[in-house]
Amino acid sequence: MRVSSIHSLLAAFLLLTAVPGKVQETPAAAPLAPSAAKDAALARAVHEVGRIDALRSTLARTFAAGGVIATESTFAQVCKPVKAEAMKVAKANGWSFAQLAERNRNPENALDAEGRRGFRQLQRDPTLVALVLRTSMNGARGVRYVRRITLENACLACHGARDARPGFVKKGYPNDRAFGFASGDLRGIYSVFIPDAADRR
Repeated sequence: MRVSSIHSLLAAFLLLTAVPGKVQETPAAAPLAPSAAKDAALARAVHEVGRIDALRSTLARTFAAGGVIATESTFAQVCKPVKAEAMKVAKANGWSFAQLAERNRNPENALDAEGRRGFRQLQRDPTLVALVLRTSMNGARGVRYVRRITLENACLACHGARDARPGFVKKGYPNDRAFGFASGDLRGIYSVFIPDAADRR
């Protein structure tokens, strides 16, 4: 989804107010509250996550185009650089950044309760690219930006049929659940928590 205005993109999202045990939703077409729409940090997060997703897509397609059988080098050439860039961006901005999934491969990437609610919303509405949640994390108030990760053909070598997974995946992740996907499926989410200015360290 390409847009020229960051506010146009933000206005298309849902604003979710995170309340323990409850999520309040505004209509998808409603604009975000002015304070959220004008938040430069949120706008930067939207930009950076889009850039990181484009990096993931480009690396995966380049790797797949080479006709190379997926091996541990897949992680080194695709997954590792994407994670490294995400961690670099998070550190530079004082954010918490994670890639989470319901059917996760790495146990550390399992959805938390709030992330699961966001994931379900994206699952119900395939046209929805992202969500913005007003929430708190580790005692800090802030905004959580959640964006879908869509599986591409280039990712099927590791995330397609269970029996077709590379040996290094089967061996390294005995409890792997990140298989059985088809191109276009919701693979997981990018999750960025942006603490309010008063809570930023």
